[in-house]
Parts: sequence; C-alpha cells; structure tokens
Amino acid sequence: MKAKILAVLGVTAATAALAAEPVVPYPEGYRDWHHVKSMVIEEGHPLFASFGGIHHIYANDKAMKGYRGKNFPDGSVIIFDLLEAVHDGNAVTEGSRKVVGVMRKDAKQFKATGGWGFEGFGGGDPAKRVVGANAASACFACHQPKKAQDYTFSRLRD
Repeated sequence: MKAKILAVLGVTAATAALAAEPVVPYPEGYRDWHHVKSMVIEEGHPLFASFGGIHHIYANDKAMKGYRGKNFPDGSVIIFDLLEAVHDGNAVTEGSRKVVGVMRKDAKQFKATGGWGFEGFGGGDPAKRVVGANAASACFACHQPKKAQDYTFSRLRD
C-alpha cells in the first residue's frame, strides 16, 4: 500500500511540474554580458509612466548572434535593465534600479509568445517576479508588432 501511495504522489508531482508555466530564470552576471545600447525615456514619452528612466540593454553570446543576423537562436537572453533617471546639476545619472526585464528564447517552451519567455524582477531582486503568468498581456502584446525583428525592439548600433 505504501508503494502505491508513493507512486501516486510521484505521478501527481510530475504532472504538476509538467503543467506548470515555464519559468524565466534571473540572469546572474548579466552586467558582464555584451552591452547593446542605452537610452533614456523622459516625461512626455507615451511609455514614461511604466518605463521612464535609463535603459541599458545587455545580451548573452547567443543573443549577439541574433542581433548580427535576422533571428535569435534558442538560448538567447536579452536584458532590459531599467534605472531611475536622476536629473541634477545639468546631468542625468543613474538612480535606483526599477526592474530587470528578461527575454529568454526557447521556441518550444514559449511557443505562444513568439518563442520568447518574459519576466521582470522588481528592483533587480531575483525573488520579486513581476510578470509571471501575465507574459502574454504584460510583455508580448507590445513586442508582437516587432515580429519582423524576431519580436525585439533594440538593434545594434553601427
């Protein structure tokens, strides 16, 4: 009887794990990756309320192949590092980190969102996931018009 209970529990746990949404991991060490570009969104921009601040875009080696080509291979990871923009003394400097946004390419796991998994980590804290199961509406809805660029906004600078 004990063996049957353990078997049922094992199957139940495996089924629950398979049914769970795929998780985009926190990108440890991303600031040592390739810096793609930076930009500032200031007041007056339509995305200021959500994305106002200084943006740094980082890419792992696989994502760099995508930036140099047309499509991003599985395993590509792009980071959107958003920091507060501090205006002081006629200079704009980085303030506190608002969010670390992550796009992770896996065509099989994230088929419903163009092959990309999305996650945001509030304040850059790996324990503060702010997207979760809302990736389709919170992220992919905005990226969908960029299908021709494999759903990415950023491009390498010349």
